[in-house]
Amino acid sequence: MIFRRFLIAVILFFGSLSGFAQENLIINTQNRKQVSLNGTWHYLIDPYETGFYNYRYKEKGEKDPEAYWNNPNPHKKTDRKEHEYSDDYTLEVPGDWNSKDDVFKYYEGSVWYQREFDKPELDKEERVFLYFGAVNYEVHVYLNGKKLGMHKGGFTPFNFEIPQEMLQKSGNFLVVKVDNKRYADEVPTLNTDWWNYGGITRDVKLIITPQNFIQQYALHLDQSQDIEKSIKRKKFNISGYFKLNGPNTSSEEKVTIEIPEIGLKKKVDIVGSEATFNFDAKKIELWSPENPKLYEVEFTLGETTLTDQIGFRKVEVSGKDVLLNGKEIFMRGISLHEEFAPEVRRANTKDDASKLFGWVKDLNANMVRLAHYPHNEYMTRAADSLGILVWSEIPVYWTIDFKNNEVLEKAKKQLDEMIIRDQNRASVIIWSVGNETPVSEARTRFMKSLVMHAKEKDNTRLISAALEVGYNRGKNYIDDPLGEYTDIVSVNEYLGWYGDLPHAKVKSKWETAYKKPLFFSETGAGAKGGFHADKETRWSEEFQEWYFEETLKMMEQMPDNFMGLSPWILVDFRSPKRNNPKFQEGWNRKGLIDNQGNKKKAFYTLKKYYEKKEKEYED
Repeated sequence: MIFRRFLIAVILFFGSLSGFAQENLIINTQNRKQVSLNGTWHYLIDPYETGFYNYRYKEKGEKDPEAYWNNPNPHKKTDRKEHEYSDDYTLEVPGDWNSKDDVFKYYEGSVWYQREFDKPELDKEERVFLYFGAVNYEVHVYLNGKKLGMHKGGFTPFNFEIPQEMLQKSGNFLVVKVDNKRYADEVPTLNTDWWNYGGITRDVKLIITPQNFIQQYALHLDQSQDIEKSIKRKKFNISGYFKLNGPNTSSEEKVTIEIPEIGLKKKVDIVGSEATFNFDAKKIELWSPENPKLYEVEFTLGETTLTDQIGFRKVEVSGKDVLLNGKEIFMRGISLHEEFAPEVRRANTKDDASKLFGWVKDLNANMVRLAHYPHNEYMTRAADSLGILVWSEIPVYWTIDFKNNEVLEKAKKQLDEMIIRDQNRASVIIWSVGNETPVSEARTRFMKSLVMHAKEKDNTRLISAALEVGYNRGKNYIDDPLGEYTDIVSVNEYLGWYGDLPHAKVKSKWETAYKKPLFFSETGAGAKGGFHADKETRWSEEFQEWYFEETLKMMEQMPDNFMGLSPWILVDFRSPKRNNPKFQEGWNRKGLIDNQGNKKKAFYTLKKYYEKKEKEYED
């Protein structure tokens, strides 16, 4: 106990340097004891970072009364006060600040969030962690004037421990400095084609745990088994691991795994703070889009039981095919951003996920590409329950500084946080390490390192990236050197939108240097919803419909390793790069659904194709 308190003190002291938030990520937070800190927070806009730096541009001292992490309430009338958190300036959490008011629309910089909370009822030995689903991009967190730590990365979760002795009975003063400025040496970098929504964009909560607890775990089908033989004998091999928050103090204590529905109960020995396991299980129904079966799984350590809803499946590459549970699949996909366009904001709730996936199901798609960053956990859990296959990606996008090893480490950290959070989601079958990165020796070394890192972390998924393709008139050859290391060959293609007109697609020939499954991770054309003209008129729904008609004809002529596509994109989304005042107005118009939620004509063209492909694969 004394050592643990000393360790926490050290972590608090060195919070901004330690990386503690990333290394000790707690997963499955929704099924743990918790107190929500969502709701109304105060804010201060701080473009010059006055609350963080002094006039010599040095970080302010911890007790500096002008530091914005300190409570500015004056003790006497002569006290000077130059900042204040007021009920006149509030933001909702989770949420983004850009949709709050015009003053925030294009704002990139620092905003201080503040709220107070009371100490929850705690047993003497219980521990408290402050958990953030995501904050974009750099965050510094303070409680009662003390810095808990910092985190970089706008789309992955993190948490900090709060020692009980640090908590007041009431009025705990929580301050979060959020900075969404773009930099050349960050991930993503300066140039992106989506809106840079700033803020505390996902849930915030206090997680209450026992003294020692299961922090992370994975439970899945063992990848070495012959899945067809396992199905025939109705006996499967299950493997995985546990990571406790601290060393196990009792040699007799074990972790118990139970799946009550099939009568399974196993006890696992713990060595130090980690354990691996492997055992057989009978009567399991495998997860698939046609049968998204999830099991209630219980993990017990001591007197505490943690539950989760987990599906079991095996995804693998066999020659030119992707196999799910031993059967060839065709991915009827669609790409989407984490945005709810009708309300011009980040998507961040369970209801948002339900609405977005409602459109996915209407399209008769069985797969989504969550672009170009990890989406919130409501999305992947909804995909689990609905039977939607998922491609999940980190924002290594376009012009990353590939020669900078620090940037590589930042990308790996985001990759780790994505994998750790969603490693038990059966729907996630592809980890993607990037999108449209220009070929060079430095880039290929950088991207290869990410591919190898992902494979080391998780061997139960495929690893991919949107590769580069060489366009030549009449022939398109995919020989991006990164394709040697990815499990599938994925490319983005826009013939007929950038370049020629759609009728040229039917004569286009595709070849790849790699004998691997071929997937089109993007294709699409822009259209302003409700604008109608002849099919050769750009921005009309008829042009977009024509584009998809010709694209799908081209897809029917693909080599036999073609196994799916995820067109760009489900819904129009905000982008500062899209500035045509008549047709774009700050929106990327490649959506099959417009920003008001209306389906464009091309939606039905793709839906019809997907109905045809579904029938082919059923037969």
